[in-house]
Amino acid sequence: MQYKDYYDILGVAREASQDEIKKAYRKLARKYHPDVSKEASAEERFKEIGEAYEVLRDPEKRSAYDQLGHNWKQGQDFNPPPGWEGGFGFGGTAHQGGAGFGGGSFSDFFESLFGEGLNRGHASYGGAGGFRQARGEDQHARISIDIEDAYQGATRTLTLGEGPSARRLKVKIPKGIRAGQKIRLSGQGAPGMAGGPAGDLQLEVAFRPHPLYTVDGSDVTLELPVTPWEAALGATIDVPTPGGKVTVSIPAGSGQGKRLRLRGKGLPGKTPGDFYVRLKLTLPEATTDEARALYKSMQEKLDYNPRRF
Repeated sequence: MQYKDYYDILGVAREASQDEIKKAYRKLARKYHPDVSKEASAEERFKEIGEAYEVLRDPEKRSAYDQLGHNWKQGQDFNPPPGWEGGFGFGGTAHQGGAGFGGGSFSDFFESLFGEGLNRGHASYGGAGGFRQARGEDQHARISIDIEDAYQGATRTLTLGEGPSARRLKVKIPKGIRAGQKIRLSGQGAPGMAGGPAGDLQLEVAFRPHPLYTVDGSDVTLELPVTPWEAALGATIDVPTPGGKVTVSIPAGSGQGKRLRLRGKGLPGKTPGDFYVRLKLTLPEATTDEARALYKSMQEKLDYNPRRF
């Protein structure tokens, strides 16, 4: 019978924390899940990973396993030490959430250490030696979308993972979704145990940076460059929004930074947000004789001093 180095199988150090062990298991389980991986040995690796996690996730089993010592190496001939007596009589139930496979038995190595005690305990194994069915854990990821997607709704393709184990999922972006809200994809999370249903994948929405707009909750702001004469005399300007162009009236005497509100033109929804136009005064350059003459004329004819100190 061959010794199994469960730490080596999960790719973690012997002093790894429970969180590190859990993360390593999730990563490998996704990679070698038989429904995803095209590797010939995927199913065997998946079972091996699940068996390692079943031991290392349980403090009692892990402590007993560690008592075998650190001198054993993966694949060495192994026999339980004298007095082991079937894993010191582990009589509790096997943890759900360990080996994510159904119908397959554990290795002889596992059975020699823990099987007898577990089988004396509660009915936590199926007839074929697998775990009872259990739903897989929910998984979380982030998806970045364009502001226009939230205005109109969209369908986007999301790639999870890398290489042969990568999955491509079509994600429907609901109209009016806000940053920080979540899209739930049923059955796309961690695989279930012993044939149980998979968990869900929850995608937290974030907006990509946009060259024109900024978003605050459900409100959207555009910084609009205007000329001094448009601000001083007033103007009517066509302004782009993620939902299409709108016509905005600039009041005469508008100053730098003035905000104009277009009610209900922000992100759509039961209570739609507002769209704000913030004015940014821009000055033409005095690069020609004519332009310099115009500025000189303004200096002479306008009694204006912006400094009040």
